[in-house]
Amino acid sequence: MKILSLPVLILGVLLFATFPAHAADLPTFKLVMKSGQLIPATIEVPAATKFRLEITNAGTDAAEFESLELRKESVLAPGVTRTLVFAPMKPGRYPFFDDFHPDTAKGFIVAQ
Repeated sequence: MKILSLPVLILGVLLFATFPAHAADLPTFKLVMKSGQLIPATIEVPAATKFRLEITNAGTDAAEFESLELRKESVLAPGVTRTLVFAPMKPGRYPFFDDFHPDTAKGFIVAQ
């Protein structure tokens, strides 16, 4: 087992300690999933900007945010709120859906 030097350890702690401050600066967009509905169904975000999506399941059954194109998914029990962080996107229209309600809950993230 290799032991890290003190300067490397201190640098790691400092980098980790500053992460929450940067996360707080991210633009945040909200999505509500409720019984097969997405509110709003289209989320407009700035292109080339890292952002956070706050997803709330306001329904009475489970919901799953999923985007194959963006390689993101998250299952939410009723009443749960989760946050996903997205890397900067090129301008475009990126589909997402509720995997438990694929016929009715379809939406888009539009980066512009």
